[in-house]
Amino acid sequence: MALAALIVLGCNSSGKKEEPGYGVQKETPKAETSADFRLNKGVGPVTSVTLGAEVDQKLAEEGKTIYANMCMACHKPDQKFIGPAPKGIFERRSPEWIMNMILNPEQMIKEDPIAKKLLMEFNGAPMANQNLTEAQARAVLEYFRTL
Repeated sequence: MALAALIVLGCNSSGKKEEPGYGVQKETPKAETSADFRLNKGVGPVTSVTLGAEVDQKLAEEGKTIYANMCMACHKPDQKFIGPAPKGIFERRSPEWIMNMILNPEQMIKEDPIAKKLLMEFNGAPMANQNLTEAQARAVLEYFRTL
């Protein structure tokens, strides 16, 4: 009977030996969890962004124009293309992270773990620095709120 108990304890229900990590969910990196993604503000000049309760429609229209002229070659609003789609971005990234990625893509790719992961996900195609001003990046951010 003791031998039978040892056999049962040494095997899983399928009779296979368990391998390290089998049946164990890998921990999600802190910056990627839904509770903590807003803590990652990225690397760059933007340390704080205040979003109004309502979308600033005039600023969003300005951002839409900038986006159409500077970003659409690589980013489609609601589908993956050369780069990720901005639709729903506020559910995944902080406003500061978004602006720092727009303003400082080279340093973000070198130093930010999420930007590094995105670079690999999108086949090593780095985001081009469009040399937008902070005001222009803020307008694009406001446009993203309308998607």
